[in-house]
Amino acid sequence: MGGAVVDEGPTGIKAPDGGWGWAVLWGCFVITGFSYAFPKAVSVFFKELMREFGIGYSDTAWVSSILLAMLYGTGPLCSVCVNRFGCRPVMLAGGLLASLGMVSASFCGSIVQLYLTTGVITGLGLALNFQPSLIMLNRYFNKRRPMANGLAAAGSPVFLCALSPLGQLLQDHYGWRGGFLILGGLLLNCCVCAALMRPLEAPGGGQGPGPQRPARRLLDLSVFRDRGFVIYAVAASVMVLGLFVPPVFVVSYAKDLGVPDTRAAFLLTVLGFIDIFARPTAGFVAGLKRVRPYSVYLFSFAMFFNGFTDLTGSTAGDYGGLVVFCIFFGISYGMVGALQFEVLMAIVGTQQFSSAIGLVLLLEAVAVLIGPPSGGKLLDATHVYQYVFILAGAEVLTSSLVLVLGNFFCIGRRPAGAQGAGRGAPTLVFISQTGPVGGAVGWAPAARAAGHRPIVFFGGGGGVGTRRSKADLW
Repeated sequence: MGGAVVDEGPTGIKAPDGGWGWAVLWGCFVITGFSYAFPKAVSVFFKELMREFGIGYSDTAWVSSILLAMLYGTGPLCSVCVNRFGCRPVMLAGGLLASLGMVSASFCGSIVQLYLTTGVITGLGLALNFQPSLIMLNRYFNKRRPMANGLAAAGSPVFLCALSPLGQLLQDHYGWRGGFLILGGLLLNCCVCAALMRPLEAPGGGQGPGPQRPARRLLDLSVFRDRGFVIYAVAASVMVLGLFVPPVFVVSYAKDLGVPDTRAAFLLTVLGFIDIFARPTAGFVAGLKRVRPYSVYLFSFAMFFNGFTDLTGSTAGDYGGLVVFCIFFGISYGMVGALQFEVLMAIVGTQQFSSAIGLVLLLEAVAVLIGPPSGGKLLDATHVYQYVFILAGAEVLTSSLVLVLGNFFCIGRRPAGAQGAGRGAPTLVFISQTGPVGGAVGWAPAARAAGHRPIVFFGGGGGVGTRRSKADLW
């Protein structure tokens, strides 16, 4: 499959790390908020839908499930569209689709029609916005990219805190049909965010001959040759099995302990409020010079922290214990949300990120459809909420071990011949098709931002040692 990237800056262009990038960051913040919060926000209309169509809760819950499945499962399709048409056109089309789906849903006469409109059409529209916005963020930020990812990820809890009460207000005043119609109009703001995604230009307005970009596949499957990407994809898929389970069941867990409905629902507010501050803070910490080379280990710690929180949360026996659980879960959940795409960007680089994120989201889509239902099956069989939290914690802990051990044993270790005792620190030399890019450095963001595919030679004391692949950089 041929076709060169359209909406990508010329090879060798430097990420501005500011300027118009702040507008791109704002657009990514809004898109992330809509993409992650919308499937949860529409749940406030479920009781009205059950009354309208005479169906059960499980039937209406499929609306949110299909929305999430489309957001994750259409990742490769989004990658193909971005690599063929560019980020801005794809996002404009996605914003129109997302709005069209909700407006059409306001005229639906059956739940099946809602599956098609709200689930499939709106879900596809949000997916066509979410992935390209992250790609553009990766192109505009390099040195400040961890902080930018943390700020963009904060859109999810902020919009969740805003859209849920807004949805309830719209339902009370206009019914579910009027609420869907207004939300459809609100989603047109995705088109405004798409207009902010201005392609990067070469110095001098792109005039004159520049480096020729080789044609690339629309979906680059060569990322699977990168050991770092494979380990990340496996760890992320296992993590998603348990990551979203506690927020789904914590309110029911509280009610099972005899907590009133309003106080039980307040637990999600606590979780979301902590999450708002945890994400940008984690992004700022990951961007520190001494921390950034070890971002993969920080991400692994965030997963371990989240899994350990689930295990300790299973011992909560009263409302106070669940509040403490939600506080620590919000911190760890925010850390995971801020770091997951930053680590992926660091692993594969700018050139392959559009394909890599699509493939990762596809793998996570399978886990999203398995995780919460498997927790529900376990609850139906045992009627013990503690087992659900233990299962979720074990899955997330496993993912952290896969990532850290895979990095240490499969990637991070160097052959013994490369370790010259007393011969000085290793020297990393990055070589592209056009010649050397850098010298004795410990990180390669500039080389990757410039679109180079680095080859690494480890040496010491002036000698050249072991050749390593670019996967070793993370």
